[in-house]
Amino acid sequence: MSAGTQLHGYHGQYLWIDVTTGAWQFRRLPAEVLRNVLGGTGLAVHLLLKDRQSQVDPFDSAAAIVFSFSPLVGSPLTTSAKFSVVSRSPLTGRLNDSLASSGFAIAGKKVGADAIYITGRCSELSVLVIDDSGVRLEAAESLRGKTNSETQSALKQQFGAEYQFATIGPAGEMGVRFATISHDGRHAGRGGSGAVLGSRNLKAIAVQGSHRCTWAHPEQLIEYARDLSRRSFGPATAKYRELGTASNLLTFNRLNVLPTRNFQQGHFEGAEAVSPEAINMVREKTRASCAACTIGCEHLYSIQRPESQETVQVRLEYENLFALGPLCGIDDSGTILEASHLCDEYGIDTISAGGTIAFAMECAERGFLDHPWLRFGSKEAILNAIHRIIQPNDALGRMLAGGSRRMAQEIGHDTIRFAPQVKGLEIPGYDPRGLQMMALGFAVGTRGADHNRSGAYEIDFSEAVDRRNASVESITMAIETEDKAAIMDSLILCKFLRRVFDNFFAESAAMLKLVTGWNMTESEIRSAAVRIITMKKQFNIQSGWTPEEDTLPDRILRQPLPEDPESRLSSEKLQQLITAYNLARGWDADGWVPGDQTGIDAAEPS
Repeated sequence: MSAGTQLHGYHGQYLWIDVTTGAWQFRRLPAEVLRNVLGGTGLAVHLLLKDRQSQVDPFDSAAAIVFSFSPLVGSPLTTSAKFSVVSRSPLTGRLNDSLASSGFAIAGKKVGADAIYITGRCSELSVLVIDDSGVRLEAAESLRGKTNSETQSALKQQFGAEYQFATIGPAGEMGVRFATISHDGRHAGRGGSGAVLGSRNLKAIAVQGSHRCTWAHPEQLIEYARDLSRRSFGPATAKYRELGTASNLLTFNRLNVLPTRNFQQGHFEGAEAVSPEAINMVREKTRASCAACTIGCEHLYSIQRPESQETVQVRLEYENLFALGPLCGIDDSGTILEASHLCDEYGIDTISAGGTIAFAMECAERGFLDHPWLRFGSKEAILNAIHRIIQPNDALGRMLAGGSRRMAQEIGHDTIRFAPQVKGLEIPGYDPRGLQMMALGFAVGTRGADHNRSGAYEIDFSEAVDRRNASVESITMAIETEDKAAIMDSLILCKFLRRVFDNFFAESAAMLKLVTGWNMTESEIRSAAVRIITMKKQFNIQSGWTPEEDTLPDRILRQPLPEDPESRLSSEKLQQLITAYNLARGWDADGWVPGDQTGIDAAEPS
């Protein structure tokens, strides 16, 4: 493979692949495009918009999925070894951008491309191999039905340790609409990117290359990277090292914003038993870090599998703990860890799995679903439900595999009122009634209910707002968290670094200068954030978005939290916040974007 026009931090090209024909070519990325959208999610959305992918069904052979890297990948900057996966979501029908930390990002960028654009459909289950010799497809029928760890183990034996692999489990093969893409225990999790890859008949992507980028100011970059690493290991990230993201569980429970039994309550009586503090007392734990990371937030707990009696390590994060625990009424840590392990192996998003199963449990208890075994608090029920999601001939599994919105539409009886989703994406572990800036973030999120594209819960937990009674004056702070997230997802950096920076946008400009040599200002970085968010919005508008989608479930808007009646959010109040948000973004009151606000011509880069 040949490298493109030399740019510091970039290759100046992306790799376009049609897996139907096996054709591939490098396509140029002009410097002005890269400067406008940076990389990562911004670059991937740009490429998809150029190709009118917003109007293609995600399971169609003409649909594309983009693996995108960034100028910082491969640099000495901590947490920069991440890749973005972007496509139209089979779960929501809107934009889906997922990220994962791993060596796949470093190896993928070394193939000589800033992004890998995949379209078409293989004639048989295949592995897409990209290395210095070119692009090829290899048969993978022997991997059909294999779990993620089985697949990655087999591929390492076949190709060798110098390759890195992104894989799907059985869920991706079957088109489960919240299937994930995995690498080495990390997952590009939400929105169904694994199902999109499965619809391409791709079991895995293998990457290996020797094309390295240069840095504009290498000595200063190394010096800055050392300082950032030192700060990243300070008090701003201490809680993540000590207990991981799950450390939030008891705090949210105390504040009555821990979603419990399908958002029927905000307080879980069994929270102490499944808290990381309690789990640490009874289970062996190993701490680990993502590739090129100094924070070390990963907490792996040992469990013994019930069938094989083998001991495996399971990564515990707040979101899988909440979704497979309190949301389903489960107060047994062993069950939660086993459920998490199954999701990781099958390639299933834990938040959507837990949200859909919790919804099904409530439907069964109300008599809308004829499965009396499906009850809140049943350890057997949650494990059985996860197994059934990947059973091709199981009627309940098929319903669960579509997510809670599709399931509600199939069940009827107006169950959509309490389906825990926004735009079809299941709600993460923050009850919006008691965290009203986060309620806004969920409602307007281009991916749907999303805590990673809006960090508005940080505003809720600050002294700047009344979290139970948010005001329109707080909108600019919520927008700031979205803008930061857009830059972090495009540079790409871990969001756990956000409190390390005194002025994130200014330091982003400084990092880019050291890597690329560009003299971008803080104002230009902020403009890039606005541009990227507007591109996402335009993608959704082109895919059929309407203002009515920017809302929350009826349960959230009609019922206060039982444990905290002051935590009440009406549809009128939410609409006030949304209108103020839209106007502050420079859109009209309903959220339509006037004209082309991205500043990027829609023509294909030459």
